[in-house]
Amino acid sequence: MKNNKFLRILLRTVISVLLVILIVALSYIAYLFIDYERIEDNISLEVVDKTGSLVPVNKDLKALSYNIGFCAYTQDFSFFMDGGESSWAKSEESVGEVLADIGEFVNSQDADITLMQEVDENSTRSYHVNQKQYLIDSVATCDAVSATNFDSSFLFYPFLEPHGKSLSGILTFSKYNIESATRRSLPVEDSIMKFFDLDRCYAVSRLKCENDKELVLYNAHLSAYTSDGTIATEQLKLLLNDMKAEYDKGNYVICGGDFNKDLLQNSGKIFGVSGEDYTWAQAFPLDMLNNTGFSLIAPFDKNNPVASCRNTDEPYKEEGQFNVTLDGFIVSDNVTVSKSDVIDLEFKYSDHNPVFMNFRLEG
Repeated sequence: MKNNKFLRILLRTVISVLLVILIVALSYIAYLFIDYERIEDNISLEVVDKTGSLVPVNKDLKALSYNIGFCAYTQDFSFFMDGGESSWAKSEESVGEVLADIGEFVNSQDADITLMQEVDENSTRSYHVNQKQYLIDSVATCDAVSATNFDSSFLFYPFLEPHGKSLSGILTFSKYNIESATRRSLPVEDSIMKFFDLDRCYAVSRLKCENDKELVLYNAHLSAYTSDGTIATEQLKLLLNDMKAEYDKGNYVICGGDFNKDLLQNSGKIFGVSGEDYTWAQAFPLDMLNNTGFSLIAPFDKNNPVASCRNTDEPYKEEGQFNVTLDGFIVSDNVTVSKSDVIDLEFKYSDHNPVFMNFRLEG
């Protein structure tokens, strides 16, 4: 009898615990769907105005693009979404140190235009360090525009170190006056993946040139964690159509950022480890640029090939790790590019290396 009573108590306890777990799980799922809301399209962005200069024509200029990986990706960092271990940066101190090093690096490059992605403003994963404000203050001689890429619900995964809530964006800096800027929303998946790949956008900044034309800058960070890879292509279509409309007006158009496509077409072969199984590393669809008046600028030096991104399923290794070039530029035909390459920082501060291009606007 005592055994039967014990078993009944044990059974009731197990059922009660399971019911509590089920209620908590259903409540959390309900929270995700209720809290989920996409940021509106066509939002005007505030310009931090520090210069009034017009963009020169027929002069050599430099553009830099850098996905800073929310200042978490030190060389020993691996990320859970790529099959690695961590969902947060190592520590708040580590975030601060990496952020300071990135600020110093960006200033040392003295680029006319700097495009940055994965810049956190208030995120669990980066200990709520306001990276956006630090960089705006640090790059002191440039106009600045910030666009929120995503403002996510609290992601309670992984369970031992929940990725948490993320408020993150993209930053555009210019030595020349940014007259206005707009945030454009990109299409995203409607499936459960929208809670992992989050919202997406690109920022459009308009700069007046010396010849009364406009330089229209696009800062883009296309989706990575999609279920089939087609969403990034749909995003690219929208982006290119927007850029084409500006080019048809006679403006100069430059887009830079993280396209989450293999810009070299065969990075696996170039860098020695295949990435054909990764949806975020499929070849950039070059045919989409046919007869558009645009060219893809894929940073590359055949004598010293360096990738712009490493896979973060494990800490950084000099050999035996999948590397790919996802970061680069798309320019209109009235922009002449003389050089473009990856700056080899050996992924010290991010899972991306910065990329640059030297260019001029043709008068």
